[in-house]
Amino acid sequence: MVLDLLLIALAITLDPLPLMAFVLVVASTGGPRKGLVFLLSWLACLVAVIAVVLLLTGGQPPPPRSPPSTAALGAKLAIGVSLVGYGEHRRRRLAAVRARGGSGPGPHPVPAPGAAGVGADDGTSSAGLTTGMDRTTSWGAAGLAVFLQPWGLVAAGATTVVEADASHLAGWFALFAFCVVATASLLAVELYVVFSPTAAKARLLALRAWMEWHTEQAVVVLCLVLGFWLAGKSIYQLTG
Repeated sequence: MVLDLLLIALAITLDPLPLMAFVLVVASTGGPRKGLVFLLSWLACLVAVIAVVLLLTGGQPPPPRSPPSTAALGAKLAIGVSLVGYGEHRRRRLAAVRARGGSGPGPHPVPAPGAAGVGADDGTSSAGLTTGMDRTTSWGAAGLAVFLQPWGLVAAGATTVVEADASHLAGWFALFAFCVVATASLLAVELYVVFSPTAAKARLLALRAWMEWHTEQAVVVLCLVLGFWLAGKSIYQLTG
């Protein structure tokens, strides 16, 4: 259970889409405060999912081969297969884009500085998006954290939390580690902005620009690796 939870948490914290959005939040006016609200909302979602699962299980893992245990493994298998399918879909789309020379959706070569339109504030550049984020309230940042939560990965975590034993300290430690690791990248960005506000904004926006060109590759790798792991282990436990 512990290894599964940590792998899922690692996939959550490395998901590029929430991280890119969080960079815009902390780079906006009142960024540290909005970032803290985003983090608390993000954590609240994780804690709420864990609490619901523990309430349903009573804090005790179901016996092996019991209907609840089999159902949890079946759900984890379905999530794993879905992740593999989604990752393969994104991989094929990425390959098709590259075969067309980079046209269409997906990553493509970064335009050279000074090229026509580059750096213009068209509402989609980092500067334009940051300006739009300046008008976002703390409530908006909280809602954004809920909206951008990778719920497919969180659901995979929920099917693993079913195995948690709340009567032992090790079980609580595993759940705590899951929440910490799943929030680690966002927390690192928040701390960077708090302690180095001057340097952080420019560097984080540059990081976001870099991530925009590598999002597809990251999503493909995360989905395929975690999907194969969850599906393979679920099949082994169901048939073993």
